[in-house]
Amino acid sequence: MAGPADTPRAAYHRNRTIVLFFDAASGIPAARLPPTMPTTNDSRPAPQIGVFDSGVGGLSVLRAIRAGLPGARLTYFADTAHAPYGDRDDAHALLRAHRVSEHLIARGAQAIVVACNTATAVAIESLRARWPGVPFVGVEPGLKPALALSRSGRIGVMATPATLRSDRFARLCAAHPRPARLHLEPCPGLAALIESGDLDAPALLAAIDAHAAALRRAEVDVVVLGCTHYVFVREPLQRALGPKVTIVDTADAVARQVSRVVGSGAASAATPGALRLEATTDTRGLQRIAERWLGLVAPVELEAQV
Repeated sequence: MAGPADTPRAAYHRNRTIVLFFDAASGIPAARLPPTMPTTNDSRPAPQIGVFDSGVGGLSVLRAIRAGLPGARLTYFADTAHAPYGDRDDAHALLRAHRVSEHLIARGAQAIVVACNTATAVAIESLRARWPGVPFVGVEPGLKPALALSRSGRIGVMATPATLRSDRFARLCAAHPRPARLHLEPCPGLAALIESGDLDAPALLAAIDAHAAALRRAEVDVVVLGCTHYVFVREPLQRALGPKVTIVDTADAVARQVSRVVGSGAASAATPGALRLEATTDTRGLQRIAERWLGLVAPVELEAQV
């Protein structure tokens, strides 16, 4: 029997570059797919969808959902008082994911998008168990498209330490059907630097350069963004990696999954659905970033008691 050192999780602790051999017969378990809501038709209200992250990172997912389902009524919850989840312990992210989901469901959300890789990794299975009638859609590092794009089979994964050490990430690696050499690049503190809102800050650019240098040394040709915050520094990261490296982000894939789950009615709506932004602190910061980075204009309500 293979010992702990043979598992992806143990290998992450020992060496950030690991070799994985995927079983061609294995696939993603059906239990991972959320339930599907009844199809929405034009005579029924558009679905109400709650989207949450520990901070601003999930706004990139919100933008993709709004583009694909313009008629959906969306509430985005930024748990800014507890950000970022990826730099905290797993118990903290688990507790906050349940508390925020409870709040969104109480406000009428019919489906929840966990727009945070760390929260998906540590909490989504327990969220689905607690609310079996509510579809939960999570975000995960896009290993499948990365494998399809890679010429060399060398793939870098940038993510928080919590995501990379999770059992869910280990299972994700084991679910894909061809060999790959993965370089796992833990990025402690990077989400917090992005959360500050200054994308030209010297400390942020220095961190990007350091992670890009490690990925170049590993000779990867595809880099997977395993945290929704990282999308906002895609351009400086691409410059640091060089033009021969492809960056993979899963926001559009998540939006397509949300459309499948809630039905297609909201995709053909003539008028945009309502957009609501909420935060546990710093409402002006969230509003400023949503407008400046994504062109999303909506007032932000303070929900400090959540």
